[in-house]
Amino acid sequence: MILQLSRNLSRAAPVLSRSVHSGTRPASTAASKLKSHRQLTSEEIYVREDKYGAHNYHPLPVALERGEGVNVWDVDGNRYYDFLSAYSAVNQGHCHPKIVAALNAQASKLALTSRAFYNNVLGAYAEYITSLFGYDKVLPMNTGVEGCETACKLARKWAYNVKGVPKNQAKIIFADGNFWGRTMAAISSSSDPSSYEGFGPYMPGFELVPYNDIPSLEKALQDPNVAAFMVEPIQGEAGVVVPDQGYLTTVRQLCTKYNVLWIADEVQTGLARTGRRLAVDHEEVRPDLVVLGKALSGGVYPVSAVLCDDEVMLTIKPGEHGSTYGGNPLACQVAIAALQVLEEEKLAENAQRMGELLRSELRKLPKDIVTTVRGKGLLNAVVIKETKDYNAWKVCLRLRDNGLLAKPTHGDIIRLAPPLIIKEHELHECIDIIQRTILSF
Repeated sequence: MILQLSRNLSRAAPVLSRSVHSGTRPASTAASKLKSHRQLTSEEIYVREDKYGAHNYHPLPVALERGEGVNVWDVDGNRYYDFLSAYSAVNQGHCHPKIVAALNAQASKLALTSRAFYNNVLGAYAEYITSLFGYDKVLPMNTGVEGCETACKLARKWAYNVKGVPKNQAKIIFADGNFWGRTMAAISSSSDPSSYEGFGPYMPGFELVPYNDIPSLEKALQDPNVAAFMVEPIQGEAGVVVPDQGYLTTVRQLCTKYNVLWIADEVQTGLARTGRRLAVDHEEVRPDLVVLGKALSGGVYPVSAVLCDDEVMLTIKPGEHGSTYGGNPLACQVAIAALQVLEEEKLAENAQRMGELLRSELRKLPKDIVTTVRGKGLLNAVVIKETKDYNAWKVCLRLRDNGLLAKPTHGDIIRLAPPLIIKEHELHECIDIIQRTILSF
C-alpha cells in the first residue's frame, strides 16, 4: 500500500529533471502543495515524509498529532502510552500546562535578542539554575550536543590556561559506547560505526577507554596532557548500561588525583530521570562540569546548559564561544518553569518509586525472551533474545498495536522510559501491556 501511494504521489506531483548541482528548481506554489484540506492517513504521512525528507531516521510507523501527560494520539485517534519520552526530553509529560504557559507568556513579549544585548530573563535563569545545582556559572546553549561540545572547549581552554598543557596537545578521554550526538566532534569520540563511518577525517585529541573499567581509566589519566574525562553516568543510547556501584566515586577520586576535569554528560540521565536530580547524585559526587539538555525545557523548546565553577568557566573570554539562540528569553523562561515542575512535583522521587516497581515486574517475564532487565529510576531497558520469529523491532511493533510506544536501540535492546509524572495505576496498565505483548511471542 505504501509503495502504491508513493507511485500515486509521484504521478500527481511531477518534478523537473535536474542534477544534484543544477541551479534550476521546479515551480511551486502554495496552492499546488495544499490541494486538499482532508486529513492525511498515517500511510500517506509516511510516504510524504519519505519523499521530501532526508532518510536519516528509521521511525516506528505511527503518525502522532497530539500529546498530553503520559499519552500521545495518532492521526486516527488511537491513544498510546509514550515509553520513550522523546529520549527523556519530556520528563515532565507532554505539553505540561505550567511550561506551555511560560512559553506562551514570554513568546508574546520577547523571544530573541541574541547575546549582543542584555535581556531581563537570562540573569534570573542563571541565578536559579546555578543555585539549584550548586555551581558558580552557567553557559546556556540550545541542544545537548552543543552543550557537550561547549564542555569540551572549556576543558581544552582550562588545560592550556590553568593546567599548563602545551598548545594543541590537550586530550579528552571518553568511554567506549558513548553517545552525545552526531556532530563532527561527537562522532570523533564514537565507537559505533553507524555514527562515524564515512565522515572522516576525525577530530584529533579524543581517546577511548572501556566503560566501567577503572584500571584502564587510571592508566589513561596519567598522561599529563589529558584535560578531561567526559562520561555518561548511565549510558543511554548504548542500551541503558549501568556501571558498578562506586564507579562514579572512583572517577571523581582519579580525576582529582591527576588534575583532570570530570565532565558528566547528564543530557539524558539528568533532571530526575534516574530517580535523583542528577544521576551522579546516586553516589553523592560532584563533577567539575555538568551538561544538561532535553528535559531542561520539558520538550517544548531546545535548551541546554553547561554548569561549572569560575576556575573553568572564566577561561573563555568574550568572542571565544557563543550562540545566537543560547540564553534567549524564551528559552530561559521555559527552563525555569521546567526545573520548577521537577522540584514542585517531586518527579525524582516518583521516578525512583515507579522504576523499582517497573523493574520488579519486568523481571518476572520469561528469560528465554527477555534475557536482561536493567536501569535506574525510569530509565530502563530490556534485552530481547532474538530468534527467526521475533526481535526487538517486532516486539515494538506489537507494543504499538497494544497501545504503548517504545523503540529499539542497538538491535536487541528496548528502552523503557515513560514521562516521570506517570501514576502507579497507569504504570500497572503499561506493565500489563508489556507482559501481554511479550507472552504473545
